[in-house]
Amino acid sequence: MIATKKVLFFSILLCFSLSHQVFALGEALSQMASDAGDFAKDVGKDVGIGTSAAKIDREADVAWDTLLKTSPAAVSLAKTAKAVLIYPKILKAGLGIGGQHGEGALREHGKTVGYYNTIAGSYGLQIGAQSFGYVMFFMDDKGLQYLLNNNSGWEVGVGPSIVLVDEGMAKTLNNTTVNESVYVFTFSQKGLMAGAGIQGSKITKIHPDK
Repeated sequence: MIATKKVLFFSILLCFSLSHQVFALGEALSQMASDAGDFAKDVGKDVGIGTSAAKIDREADVAWDTLLKTSPAAVSLAKTAKAVLIYPKILKAGLGIGGQHGEGALREHGKTVGYYNTIAGSYGLQIGAQSFGYVMFFMDDKGLQYLLNNNSGWEVGVGPSIVLVDEGMAKTLNNTTVNESVYVFTFSQKGLMAGAGIQGSKITKIHPDK
């Protein structure tokens, strides 16, 4: 009799657990669908075909100001950098197979000299959507010329050495410790973040409408 009650108890507990997991999975799928919908809207509105140069510049201004206000290290590097490539918003989404895309402005001495997009695909355990921005600081002519002369696009991770700057490194980084060609600051609304998703992305020159 006791054994029967235990079996009944665990059967009820198992059913409750399964129903709870199904409910949680339903919520996750619903959220994923919502995120995917928002992502699709943002792609069409913010980084889709037809984005104007003026819009990229406006958003690059905001992203640049935000980075300088939140990172003394970025301010230090900006003083001697040959150029900076500012991506205000990278949109990333996926379910198993994912992708990301964004458009940015290359600036020398504060003036835009070109526009570039960045595209990357990924495969693995991933779900949902997010957005972030990043700025590439070109500290020498070698790194900058590699970007300018690579007409077929530059796959990040091939070519000039790149350093991804996180919060820990940013605390000690200054012009006296800089010894690589390119430094990348990846950031969100909450501040500096890890540079995951940058390696393997492809940067290609574009010609948006004014």
